[in-house]
Amino acid sequence: MCEEIIIKTPEQIEKIKAAGHVLAELYHELKSYIKPGVSTLQIDAFADKFIKKHGGHPTFKSVDDYTHATCIAVNNEVVHGIPRKAKIIQRGDILSVDCGVTLNGYIGDSTMTYVMPGASDKAKKLVEVTRRCLELGIEQCVPGNHIGDIGAVIQEYAESHGFSVVTEYVGHGTGIHLHEDPAIPHYGKRGDGLKLQEGMVVAIEPMINEGTYKTRTLSDGWTVVTMDGKLSCQFEHTVAITANGPVVLTSL
Repeated sequence: MCEEIIIKTPEQIEKIKAAGHVLAELYHELKSYIKPGVSTLQIDAFADKFIKKHGGHPTFKSVDDYTHATCIAVNNEVVHGIPRKAKIIQRGDILSVDCGVTLNGYIGDSTMTYVMPGASDKAKKLVEVTRRCLELGIEQCVPGNHIGDIGAVIQEYAESHGFSVVTEYVGHGTGIHLHEDPAIPHYGKRGDGLKLQEGMVVAIEPMINEGTYKTRTLSDGWTVVTMDGKLSCQFEHTVAITANGPVVLTSL
């Protein structure tokens, strides 16, 4: 984590948006590529090739001891799932693809969840609630609001639908470094925490669980799963805080 809050200029925000646009295009292409029978390693290879074809660098490959373009979490996996040849997508799965793109020195970071045919109604509800949690969190990204305002709306909405918010992993500043200050919890109280300023760029990435919020890390040292084996879902966008309101930098 970079140990200071980096306020971005409008020009820097545009460069982050250019990186984010490549990422958004990737997620659009993955809609037709991801299907039952495809491995998570194949998805990762597709992402790696796509990013490089568009002039970018897979940001996650710059993380120490990580060699993939993406992290892919399937069903009860929360975050940091390592792409594997043997991990085959099945009918009824939900999977979150987390990826970063570095373009001309600036970074876009986001996560998209895909729902396979045959997914249960509970899984579909979890996905839609998580998507809405992200939207509500983004709405709070205006100058003068507090970090706690973001977490509060996410927590309230998720819990009102009977789901829980992962507390061990949080959002963060981003744009020049993958992880910058401040940390952005997806839970909290209104009015708590740092006041948001124009020019801040943050990654909002709620992880919402079907059951308990508690997690554990597998023996591979990366993959985080739910403690009770129930489903988890994540969506993420990189967002600029501007005088005219939040601007999503990782969308088409």
